Amino acid sequence: MAQKYYVVWTGRRTGVFTDWNTVQPLVDKFNGARYKAFPTRAEAENAFRSGRPPNSGGPRKAASRKTDSTAADTSTSSAEVRIYCDGACEPNPGEAGSGIAVYENGALTELWYGLYNPRGTNNTAELNALHHALLMSEQAILAGRSVEVLSDSKYAINCISVWAPGWEARGWRKKDGEIRNLEIIQSTYEIYSRVKSEAGLHHVAAHVGTEGNELADRMAMYAVVSQEPELKRFAGEHDIAAILKMRTG
Repeated sequence: MAQKYYVVWTGRRTGVFTDWNTVQPLVDKFNGARYKAFPTRAEAENAFRSGRPPNSGGPRKAASRKTDSTAADTSTSSAEVRIYCDGACEPNPGEAGSGIAVYENGALTELWYGLYNPRGTNNTAELNALHHALLMSEQAILAGRSVEVLSDSKYAINCISVWAPGWEARGWRKKDGEIRNLEIIQSTYEIYSRVKSEAGLHHVAAHVGTEGNELADRMAMYAVVSQEPELKRFAGEHDIAAILKMRTG
């Protein structure tokens, strides 16, 4: 994994740092925080001395909500890539869709929506979202990045990380009968088996203000409203405040 160097121009402490785990508490929720990552120490030190990133009119405002990679992820995790996934269904069962929000080094970089199913359930939507989030985590791992996947569905997480090994050992059957949503569970478990030693998979509480979870929720509902069958990258501006005003799932 390539070494990165982080410059903090405005924060609880300023300077050049060598890991995101140190930088995050210096800038997280700090009004007007300004920081940026650089591939070499020389570039970082030059940028810090000049008071601005190279080829820029001024330091990047990490708290700005109007560009692609600015919204701070308030988690304390040290993972370079954090992937939030969520599903929505209205009614349940009914029209279902999935959403994903991707953060890199604490900044929002990608939003995804789609996988619309006119006859889905909340559980199938959550499993579909987790399936694609794990695929994204695999790509991040192959690129040498540390990664964490977060879902607010205990059902989806338990299916893949707790119950699936036992179901597989019994020929993909529960003790009391058939397994609902078996096909998507099997395919998602296959991916999880490949990445579980390197990708964290954790539960996040729903609708408590965690930005990544809230954005994934809005994307899931946007998938339902737009009836988008494929998983597509959100092409709109990453105006966080505006997206959070969108319909919730």
